[in-house]
Amino acid sequence: MSIHETLDQLDRPADRLRGLIGGAVHLPGDPGYDAARSAWNLAVDQRPAAVALPRDADEVARIVRAAHAAGLRVAPQSTGHNAGPLVAGGLDDVVIVRTSELCDVSVDPERRLVRVGGGTVWLPAVTAAAEHGLTVLHGSSVDVGIAGYSLGGGMGWYARRLGLATNSLTAVEIVLANGDLVRADEQTNTELFWAVRGGGGNFGIVTALEFRAYDFSTAYAGMMMWDVEMAPRVLDMWRAWAPVAPDEVTTSFRIMRIPPIPEMPDFVRGRTIVVIDGAVMADDERAADVLAPLRALEPELDTFGRVPTETLVHLHMDPEEPAPGVMRSTMLRELDDAGADAFLALFGPGVETPLMVAELRQLGGAVGRPHEGGGVLTHLEGEFAFICGGIAPTPELAAMVAALGEQAVAALGPWTNGRSYLNFAEEPTDARTGYADDAWLRLAAIRSAVDPEGVFVANHAIPRLYEDGVPTR
Repeated sequence: MSIHETLDQLDRPADRLRGLIGGAVHLPGDPGYDAARSAWNLAVDQRPAAVALPRDADEVARIVRAAHAAGLRVAPQSTGHNAGPLVAGGLDDVVIVRTSELCDVSVDPERRLVRVGGGTVWLPAVTAAAEHGLTVLHGSSVDVGIAGYSLGGGMGWYARRLGLATNSLTAVEIVLANGDLVRADEQTNTELFWAVRGGGGNFGIVTALEFRAYDFSTAYAGMMMWDVEMAPRVLDMWRAWAPVAPDEVTTSFRIMRIPPIPEMPDFVRGRTIVVIDGAVMADDERAADVLAPLRALEPELDTFGRVPTETLVHLHMDPEEPAPGVMRSTMLRELDDAGADAFLALFGPGVETPLMVAELRQLGGAVGRPHEGGGVLTHLEGEFAFICGGIAPTPELAAMVAALGEQAVAALGPWTNGRSYLNFAEEPTDARTGYADDAWLRLAAIRSAVDPEGVFVANHAIPRLYEDGVPTR
């Protein structure tokens, strides 16, 4: 390192944080910086001014106060699954606060409540609840952070019956821009509680969450699989069945391109397949009746049956270790015959593409209905969420996959509803598209009240208000 580089580093505002919280603050050039800054999505290269790994809420507060005093902004992050928009906004003056050490889990089986630290991922919470015969509204990945998932909505295998996970939050504990730790629930800091339930990490750093668990421990769940040549028939059946299916069932439809690698089972290795997976919250006879139209298409594999709910966290076969990937998404108001043709032209039989997965998630039911007493995001509009993506081990491949994903989203444009589900938006997105129009000014006003100087940075930014009441970033 040259003398000039050394002098530049000595002048860094982040140096004021060095030595705080037992030395668990890493700056560029420090031995632990590269490991600490790494996002779960390895295709995202985040290089912040510093990374802090606090062990408790008090240490979170100390870091927030010190960063603010040094003129730095703060970004909460537990796993970094959706770090792309954060990096795109620039991190030169940002301290990433990784909450992964705040990972305690406790279950109150009598009250059916679960309390977790702000950096807890889903698997330990699912396991802890299952020990008491309870089920929580987890997502499709074992190691997604509960905080980011729940504060952004949270759509899992029970969503059409029980709604978005954010509606099951009962309280959060959150460090505000001034370093104060406060509780927000239905009686305390109610405006803040409304905003965080769907407003993401814009309002502070969540150090603990409490949420409802549900008194069931099994579901009729699994997957069906066909060769891609069956995609037109299966898609036609599923897209007609899904919008009118009973609330008890939540499924997804995917076309998956399985790489020809030894780790894949023989019967799928190197193939392109159609998969419908999901869960039915009903007894076996009722569940079989619900799924009968899909089974009539004679899948070559059908694993649906009675299983413990704790196994469903693995059902979707999402990667369970950090990996490089690029994903694009949109919300579809419907998918008529022309829309299905457009989808199949992108991903169906005979198509070669580096987009390894094209998915349609079934909405409707409780997902599509406003939830009384909920926060800013109580439901999602539309019949389907569309997601596509692929593995991106190099910047060049990442750019290619991103471009193809954007082309796919554009091709499905005639069937979109203009809204975004921000938990699925892994690129810079106008956050206004994630909310009802009448909620936007209220969100901005709450952000202004709790973070008047713009200390916090979120992957999808809620603006503060100018004095004339107009939102701005």
